[in-house]
Amino acid sequence: MQTHQYDVVIVGAGGAGMRAALESSGRTRTAVISKLYPTRSHTGAAQGGMCAALANVEEDNWEWHTFDTVKGGDYLVDQDAAEVMAKEAIDAVLDLEKMGLPFNRTPEGKIDQRRFGGHTRNHGESAVRRSCYAADRTGHMILQTLYQQCVKQDVEFFNEFYVLDLLLSHDLVDGDVPSGEDVRVSGVVAYELATGEIHLFRAKSVVLATGGAGKIYKTTSNAHTLTGDGMALAYRRGLPLEDMEFFQFHPTGLAGLGILLSEAARGEGGILRNADGERFMERYAPTIKDLAPRDIVARSMALEVREGRGAGPNKDYVLLDLTHLEPAHIDAKLPDITEFARTYLGIEPYTEPIPVYPTAHYAMGGVPTNITAEVLRNNTDTVKGLYAAGEVACVSVHGSNRLGTNSLLDINVFGKRAGIAAAEYAVNADWVEVPVDPEGGVVAELLEMRERPSGERVADVRRDLQQTMDTNAQVFRTEESLLQALADVRDLQKRYRNVSVQDKSSTFNTDLLEALELGFLLDIAEVVVVGALNRNESRGGHFREDYPKRDDEGYMQHTMAYRRRPGVLAPSEPVAVAVADPDAAGGAVVAPDQDGELVSVLSGPGSAAPGTFDVSLGYKPVVMTRYQPMERKY
Repeated sequence: MQTHQYDVVIVGAGGAGMRAALESSGRTRTAVISKLYPTRSHTGAAQGGMCAALANVEEDNWEWHTFDTVKGGDYLVDQDAAEVMAKEAIDAVLDLEKMGLPFNRTPEGKIDQRRFGGHTRNHGESAVRRSCYAADRTGHMILQTLYQQCVKQDVEFFNEFYVLDLLLSHDLVDGDVPSGEDVRVSGVVAYELATGEIHLFRAKSVVLATGGAGKIYKTTSNAHTLTGDGMALAYRRGLPLEDMEFFQFHPTGLAGLGILLSEAARGEGGILRNADGERFMERYAPTIKDLAPRDIVARSMALEVREGRGAGPNKDYVLLDLTHLEPAHIDAKLPDITEFARTYLGIEPYTEPIPVYPTAHYAMGGVPTNITAEVLRNNTDTVKGLYAAGEVACVSVHGSNRLGTNSLLDINVFGKRAGIAAAEYAVNADWVEVPVDPEGGVVAELLEMRERPSGERVADVRRDLQQTMDTNAQVFRTEESLLQALADVRDLQKRYRNVSVQDKSSTFNTDLLEALELGFLLDIAEVVVVGALNRNESRGGHFREDYPKRDDEGYMQHTMAYRRRPGVLAPSEPVAVAVADPDAAGGAVVAPDQDGELVSVLSGPGSAAPGTFDVSLGYKPVVMTRYQPMERKY
């Protein structure tokens, strides 16, 4: 095992990770660990833009942006975080411009802006041009620009290193630490793909920037690498995951494939139509129509298909119509997505509408942080030296539904904040001793999986996981479907213990690493489903057909999911999980808490190590500063 020592270690080299690296590397000795070459990170797949109230094209201000973010998130947004993001958005865009990012320009030479879903002027009056963009390749341009700046700044990268364990001073799975004691980070353990060697990275500060977990679903816009690694690493160490039941389904994925067609297509004038040619969004969102927030558009599309107005031979998709736009306009503003339609579906967007259907896109939940990107271990206490930013984190700036263009903004604003905070902490912090045999658990797991002579194929278990999540926990959910998903996930966790890999070598063993990623996916899928079962309401990206209304009295709160040993309750205030048939979910332990209230801890076999672990649920209050919850109307 090789040992490295850095003041700050950043896990992940997408937009959030590299933005953090630009800040921390100028202040302290910094390493960036990535399982990909940085410019292959998934930030590069983001298309439509990055929003900021620049007011270059129309009147706009940060307060309107804050309101739209809170309303778009169905009021589950922490409003202090939304204010920070909207205020700092302007400098975030200008920072990128100064780094050389080639934004589209107005005739006067200013950064051009276009409309995007849910972004409005004067608190919902009409759509506003707020999205700053580089054609439909904005994420790609951001990624390239940040990487160039990191190279210029001599940031140290460890590419194709997989972080497989997070080292903390306390084991939180056995329960929260006594009052007054600090939990501190001491580093990470990583696996080098090229050699199979284990590396220990000691650090005073660690920043998690590992992205999302879209591969729990079959139909997704996410790359194969988005397997929830950072979320699962934190969760396995007993840190909570916040609001994991909220998963965004982007309305316009290529039908049957899930490949993303940017919302920018509708921002530039594209129209969604059903089989009858009707512009159906006029019925669901009369004011801003096709530019309603993504959760509303996705549900509307799914309803059109359900009610028999879908297009195609199987009536299983709707149509995105660009045919009324000038070809020159399409080529200038939407070159990539039109090429996708030609390449993957054989459709010519100039003359034919494009078949589209919702695709799993973005996790609103993640590792909970405060507005300085410090990771929370309960509702109030932080883990000293541990930070998170980007999709892996939940600062809760997106609430229950993220607005388009707020993700590229999120990674820049909170990536920058994480880098600054991590470096400032590391300057004055002492080194924390790593545990005895820090690599032992990782080595044992790798050896066991590699040396298992026979067993299930990783691909078979992953396929069954993605199928049940697509079928039972997608746009529409019910208690029955979620119980089925939970039973399936727990059965798959048991099957996972017997998976074997065909490649037994040490060098470039992607088969082995896919097996480990599957373990992460199973953990995340279980938390998503348990959280969805608990939330008996419909809000944002979580729609329960058996509870179709929003319930502010019962559920205006963040779900906090903890991995705990049996009988250990969440340190956040526990919540009841009422299910009609616990046995259908693989068993549930229901017991009274100290106040006599029923608390349900949904049990599962766990997938990281032998033994049984529970998903223990608590809640965290929503931060409200200026906006009280109202009915969402568009």
